[in-house]
Amino acid sequence: VQLQASGGGLVQAGGSRRLSCAASGRFLSRNTMGWYRRTPGNQRDLVASITNWGTTDYANSVRGRFTISRDNAKDTVYLQMDSLKPEDTAVYYCNLEYYDGNYRNYWGQGTLVTVSS
Repeated sequence: VQLQASGGGLVQAGGSRRLSCAASGRFLSRNTMGWYRRTPGNQRDLVASITNWGTTDYANSVRGRFTISRDNAKDTVYLQMDSLKPEDTAVYYCNLEYYDGNYRNYWGQGTLVTVSS
């Protein structure tokens, strides 16, 4: 399984950015895709996740500003980030996980989002 993330870059505070992550390879269609982020010196934390049925979960810090969605036909997950703040600056990683008798967990390469004040 490979996850290819894109969409990172520099954006001003208050602006918007959309991240995309396309999954390829063999995996179960019943899965959860998500976005995590890591800031320097910190661990990788969940930003948002979405199941194949469309059930979503958000970190409190982004709820109401970020929207996660997916296109199951394209095996792609998106993260629409609005009202960005400098503290949203981080490397964003996409993730795919599922259970097929064993827990499977895959990560993309990370994409840097920098929010300038």
